[in-house]
Amino acid sequence: MDVTETTIKWWQKAVVYQVYPRSFQDTNHDGIGDIQGIIDHLDYLKRLGIDVIWLNPIYQSPNDDNGYDISDYQKIANEFGTMRDFDRLLAAAHQRGLRLIMDLVVNHTSDEHAWFKKSRASRDNAYRNFYFWRAGNGEKAPNNWDSAFGGSAWQYDEKTQEYYLHTFSTKQPDLNWENPQLRQSIYDMMNWWLTKGIDGFRMDVINQISKRPGLPDGPVKPHSEFGDSQVTNGPRVHEFLREMHREVLSKYDAMTVGETHSVTPADGLKYAGQNRHELDMIFEFQHLRLDNSQHGFGKWSTRKTPLVGLKQVINEWQTGLNGQAWNSLFWNNHDTPRAVSRFGNDSPQYRERSAKLLATCLHLLQGTPYIYQGEEIGMTNAHFTRLTDYRDIETLNAYQEVVIQKHQLSAPEMMARIEANSRDNSRTPMQWDATENAGFSETKPWIKVNENYPMVNVKAALADPDSVWFYYQKLIGLRHDYPLVTLGDFKLLLPDDEAVFMYERRWQEQTWVVICNFTDQTIDRELKSVVTAQARLIISNYQDDGGNQLRPYEAKVYAL
Repeated sequence: MDVTETTIKWWQKAVVYQVYPRSFQDTNHDGIGDIQGIIDHLDYLKRLGIDVIWLNPIYQSPNDDNGYDISDYQKIANEFGTMRDFDRLLAAAHQRGLRLIMDLVVNHTSDEHAWFKKSRASRDNAYRNFYFWRAGNGEKAPNNWDSAFGGSAWQYDEKTQEYYLHTFSTKQPDLNWENPQLRQSIYDMMNWWLTKGIDGFRMDVINQISKRPGLPDGPVKPHSEFGDSQVTNGPRVHEFLREMHREVLSKYDAMTVGETHSVTPADGLKYAGQNRHELDMIFEFQHLRLDNSQHGFGKWSTRKTPLVGLKQVINEWQTGLNGQAWNSLFWNNHDTPRAVSRFGNDSPQYRERSAKLLATCLHLLQGTPYIYQGEEIGMTNAHFTRLTDYRDIETLNAYQEVVIQKHQLSAPEMMARIEANSRDNSRTPMQWDATENAGFSETKPWIKVNENYPMVNVKAALADPDSVWFYYQKLIGLRHDYPLVTLGDFKLLLPDDEAVFMYERRWQEQTWVVICNFTDQTIDRELKSVVTAQARLIISNYQDDGGNQLRPYEAKVYAL
């Protein structure tokens, strides 16, 4: 989208901080984070410099999938607090100049939602068509679709003797967006939240809301993980989103970001293109698929991401959307491994250095950066070695399917892949200090604390001027202070270099060059062609400048 300093939208210059409430801060001593815990740390977030807080779901839920199975969109889950607590959080955030966006989960509900309870009561009730109900062929499901969490995407219901569709857990039945009454019910709910004063939505798997007409069989793709062509980017998805924009979003100064699996930059222009009247930006996952298994196990892999491929994907999105749409920038979230463990090096020797490198590389791209809680102190994967330490339904189901049912991998082989890729890696409690349970709770947390919390925690980071935390604070300041970071064009340099990620940002008469060594080796690169003697060092994760010599995980940015 063609923006200038005067036409820029507030969310284009913003930095978003994602809070996973269950693991952020427990104040009522039940081992689960809560709304009061978020309120207690608003000054911490303000000091970091972020502009927007994105909350993972805090709605009423049976928690089959940690809150992404919602049983009431307009009630707060008891473990998090009350609606009165939420109203206090919203007011306290706004008082500090912080905006707050909510997770919108409208591809599916919980099977305990009132809509679904009515839907399954009989074949001819008014809510039956809020969901996908189909007759099977004897004991055979209506089609061959698989759930993202393993097994068939269809569940047989004894009472009405039909199957319902669930592309995730059996307790997460898919909503039927073909039904205009269903859509209106969702829009009413969205308007209710926006009228309350929230500042926008992150939309869960939003490109799955339009299924293929007739729900035909699809190609068999083991562990396809949201990639099924029958349920993503369906024929009416853009129609539905434009209707949502017309009925809801156009009435507010709200920010929207859609989670969209299996999309290309061309798709990105449709979902988030200027004057498309759909979404402000989307999360794409091409850069998070590069380390997937090449042997049919999807995300369950121990491969490292190839840097050349990573640069290629980022380049395609940066250049493909430039001037026409807006990128979201992220390394990790609640569904992925920790960035420093996945893309960097989480050893004690290189953890901080590589965490700063990843921050530099991401935050100086064009787009809106997202920081996942704990990323700003360099939190790492949990490295749990026992299956009993894991809580994630996707992880536990995958182990059951791959090891127990299909005997495709041995237990140690699968555990190595789980240790690298389980969603629980990002869901361990926030590490506030070196006291018991990392200062997260005074009682046993719902999931184990990462064992490295005595060294990696907020209190230690704030006591060290050279910490990852202060480096993030400085990067956020650069985005706020220099229009080039928001507005500048992107140009990839050294595209085939397997060790160095180098790119240029240019706006008006200004040019910055970002140089990142993604290895633990000291390497030489001839930089005189891009970095002249007059160049000014803007930021670096080393105290001095080694010139053409790039030290392990060195990141530096020059203004030319």
